[in-house]
Order: sequence, then structure tokens, then C-alpha cells
Amino acid sequence: MPSTRIPSRLSRRTAAVALAIACGVVLSACGSSEDDSPKSGAAGTSGGGRTSVTDASGTKVEIPKTPERVVALSEMDLDSALALGVKPVGLSAGRGQKGAPEYLTRQAQGIPVVGAVTGPDIEKVVQAKPDVILAGQTADAQVLAQLRKIAPTVVTIDNTKSWKKSLELTGQVLGKADAAKKFLADYDTKAAALKKDLGAKAGATVSVARYSAKGTAVMQQGVFISDVLKDLGFKRPGIQNEKGQGHSTPLSDENLKEIDGDWLFIGTLSSAGPDKGLLDQLQKKPAYRELNSVREGHATLIDGSKWTSLGGAEAADSVLGDIRKAMVK
Repeated sequence: MPSTRIPSRLSRRTAAVALAIACGVVLSACGSSEDDSPKSGAAGTSGGGRTSVTDASGTKVEIPKTPERVVALSEMDLDSALALGVKPVGLSAGRGQKGAPEYLTRQAQGIPVVGAVTGPDIEKVVQAKPDVILAGQTADAQVLAQLRKIAPTVVTIDNTKSWKKSLELTGQVLGKADAAKKFLADYDTKAAALKKDLGAKAGATVSVARYSAKGTAVMQQGVFISDVLKDLGFKRPGIQNEKGQGHSTPLSDENLKEIDGDWLFIGTLSSAGPDKGLLDQLQKKPAYRELNSVREGHATLIDGSKWTSLGGAEAADSVLGDIRKAMVK
């Protein structure tokens, strides 16, 4: 995923105005402190006092004990918040989406979009009047400084991109630590049951790929779906055993055999828009039809926004269901 940055259309003058508004909204005396953190009792913060957490970047952040207006600036943040029963007041559009990832569309209905994969729209974040901002894996110091002028800002995703660690941290931030622990325990129980029901298939080689107008890409190690498959004891074919340079690794049609395995799960980021009908085109390609997994009826079309993007708790739980439906008779 590219580093979060301020959208290019936000000029210095507009940014300054946005920061001035933010200060008026959340700071009782903007610029009077030695740090960028909003003060206790500032407008927009929840009642019930304040506490502190150490975020995924190692930064100590003072937050309301019971946040009421949460902005989620990554797919995983949105997923985690919804899994914990909290509906954010702002979200960043998912990868390849105009709004929430397709698998979260129903739960996220009505939440305003305040950013994209490339970064937050500072003015829209201000308008959401958050008392806590979940900043995903934002590493851009300038962006973080602007967000912290608006509300306490927590980096929730570390270099491992572990959805489990992110959920635990988000649970602390939202006052839902017990709910996070319960979700993880339930997930472990479901994963163990699925692994048992898979029987000999639990040692199968499973491939995960995404198809787009640019072609096919495989999901390697170090991303959400690979962690879920590891929980089930699956093996991965070829380069999918290796850590990739980015979120996914593109392949040419000539190398389509790289996505083959005992079982194949493949999808697009969206069933609408530019991705609509792409999987129909893929299924007509001779190179695809010659894959062993396809010929044996072991190829399953999946929601790429859930399987092949940043993922999260709800995504992981749903993936278990997809695998059960496809592989357990």
C-alpha cells in the first residue's frame, strides 16, 4: 500500500484553513502546548475521562475512555471497529472502491467517506468531528501532525500488518478490549473446527490470486490472507511461499501457471465498475482453463475486497466460511 499523503488538490492555503478549523473544533488554545495532542475536555471528546495507549508506532496517545465519534482511515480500522460493534463517523474508501470494501458495504452504510487509499482528506476529517482517529498504517509525519491537531490519532497497524494485533489495539482504543479478546477466541475455535473438518485437505496447497484489467496478481507472505491460511495449516505454491515486495505480485498470462495449486481462490476487488465481467473473461482464457485446480473443479471465485486487500477481523471470520463452503463436503 502506498504511503499515506495529503491529497495533491489540498493547497497550502487550504491546509492552513483546515488546521485553523481543526484547532477551533478540538483545541481550547491551539499552539499553546509543546505537543500536538488535543487537550482534556476539548470540544468533540467524550465524557468519562481520558486514558492513554501506546500505538503501533510506539507513540503514547491520550484518548477518551469512551470514544463516541471514531474516524477509520484504513480498511482494517473500519473492519475492526465494526467487528467490535462501533460504527465510525468517517471512513477511507477501500482499495479499488468508492466507499467501504464490498464485503462491509451493508454494515458501513451511511458512513461518510473522508479519504482514500492514498490518504485522508483533511477537510472532511475535520467535518466528521472525531474524538478519536484510527490511522491504520499511516507513517507520513506531516499527515499525522495534521490529524493530531484534529483529534487523538492512533496508528493501529504495525509492520507485520497482523489483523489480530490491530484488533487488540483497536479494542483498547475503543474501550472494547474484552470484545476483541472474545472475537479472537471465537475465531480460534472456528479455525480449529474447520481445520479438523478439512481432514486430509488441511495439508493442501492453496493459491490466492486477484484479477484486474491489468492482469493477474498473487498474494504472497506478509499479507492478511496468508496469515489466515497459515492458521489452517495450508501450504502455498511457488512464490506465494515468499514475502512479496508489495501487497501483491503481478503475473503475465504466460506465467499464469504460478497461480495453480490443489485449490485456487481468485476474485476481483469489486463486482461492479471496471471489474465487472472480468472474471468471465479470465475463465475463457486457455491458460486459465488448463490449470489443474480449474480442471479438477477446485477453483472458487471470491470477493477480492475481502480476500486480497488489507483485511481485518470480519474478513478473517468470513474467509473461514468461504473455505468451509468450498472445501468441506
